[in-house]
Amino acid sequence: MGERISAAVLVPVFRDGEGELRLVLVVRAAGGAHGGQIGLPGGKREPGDRTLLETALREAEEEVGLARDRVEIVAELDELDSRATGFRVKPYLGRIVPPGRWRLAGAEITELLTPTIDSLADVASRREEPIAVPSWPLPRLIAGITLGDGYFLWGLTLRVLEPLLPRLLAGEWTF
Repeated sequence: MGERISAAVLVPVFRDGEGELRLVLVVRAAGGAHGGQIGLPGGKREPGDRTLLETALREAEEEVGLARDRVEIVAELDELDSRATGFRVKPYLGRIVPPGRWRLAGAEITELLTPTIDSLADVASRREEPIAVPSWPLPRLIAGITLGDGYFLWGLTLRVLEPLLPRLLAGEWTF
């Protein structure tokens, strides 16, 4: 693959009213390279973004209405290359104060999910499912995590979360 496209995502984590640790995920609208997929708020770096952190914060605000002053970055995570779309993605772990009301960018985001970290780490939620992507000639059997309402988390988002989930459960950062 040629030169990678710089992108960044925010991994927004918070404690709910019952003290459960939760993660914010988005369901991407149909169309585009990631249409219909579960992901983290984020996207490609724009010319006005001085840093990839700015990219992640700008995208989170645009996609789900999470204002920058409600995010405290607690860790920079390792960059990952997407396997199919040519992106090099820098993830940032953020402790957030959820807004009173999420504001979804309807053209890009159709739904917001806030699964618990415990449910994401539960081995019973792991499955392999056939996934069809327009750039693949045939569907492939892909490992991932089943979420409620028939959603399946896989790909780069899963690769960001897999090493992070045990660290969150171990209390490496306070939330």
